[in-house]
Amino acid sequence: MASLLPIVDACDNFRIETSSEVLHPLYVHVPPETGDEPIIGLLRASILEELEKYNQKLISEGSEPIWMIMEWTGDSVNGLIGRRILAAKVGDEKTRKMVGFSATLNTPELRSDAIKVMCERWHHAAEPFGDLIAGKMWRFELYPIYSHPFVLDERKVAFAMERAATPLFGVVTYGVHLTMYTADHRIWVPRRAKTKQTFGGMLDNTVAGGIPRGYNAFESMVKECMEEASLEEDVVRPTIKPAGAVSYIYQTKKGWLQPEVEYVYDLLVPPGEEGDTKYTPKPFDGEAESFELIPIDVVREKMLAQEFKPN
Repeated sequence: MASLLPIVDACDNFRIETSSEVLHPLYVHVPPETGDEPIIGLLRASILEELEKYNQKLISEGSEPIWMIMEWTGDSVNGLIGRRILAAKVGDEKTRKMVGFSATLNTPELRSDAIKVMCERWHHAAEPFGDLIAGKMWRFELYPIYSHPFVLDERKVAFAMERAATPLFGVVTYGVHLTMYTADHRIWVPRRAKTKQTFGGMLDNTVAGGIPRGYNAFESMVKECMEEASLEEDVVRPTIKPAGAVSYIYQTKKGWLQPEVEYVYDLLVPPGEEGDTKYTPKPFDGEAESFELIPIDVVREKMLAQEFKPN
């Protein structure tokens, strides 16, 4: 039987230790105030250059810059990711910089407003990074970015930003995934709408979506079940079961980093009720174009054939 490890590797496909690209750590503020303040994002050279340009544009307009950009040394970079950046030994202290919000942006609301204005300027101008944030790529959905990227706590939201722009900053985002299955091991599998911004037409988990600001994982899962699959709240709440969480870093074909944490849920259709329409997912908001109940061995074949979205 063919191994599923290549599928895992295709999703979790980035290793900072082996990257040949110079990456710059993003903090809430720089220099870090404490020895254990975590890095919240990883910036490529192209986005760093645009942040520097944006600062200069603000100054020319008579406004304060929103980014603090500093050269860094090994003893000023903290945390596990920082140590891995050092281990990669890519670039030197003159080419590496650390980035954070200006000290005057000292609340989540101020930081959120500042990055919103910048990203919306880029979106409306369709540059830079038009392939990520211009036109229909814009999601009109805010994702929370946490001061500790692996602590999902509303009290630790550093700022919120447009979903489409998150890969530019290499920040951790969060999502939920549901596998809806029957006792005889068949899985409800959707086909993503061809009009989706990403991975259009591919197969996916039964229901999946990001966790927007103001929602926890469970409430996001309930919301997505209705929005994507027409599964009513009174059906979903008593039947879904948490099945853990999965973290990985996905690097797109164009090199952008998408560190993600997915909270995973299962929903077993009650035996004998497989034919009940309330347990039959149907497209609702256009995210999926169809659902099909597929035996698990066929699902495995389609996974190996790369018919599914990577995650």
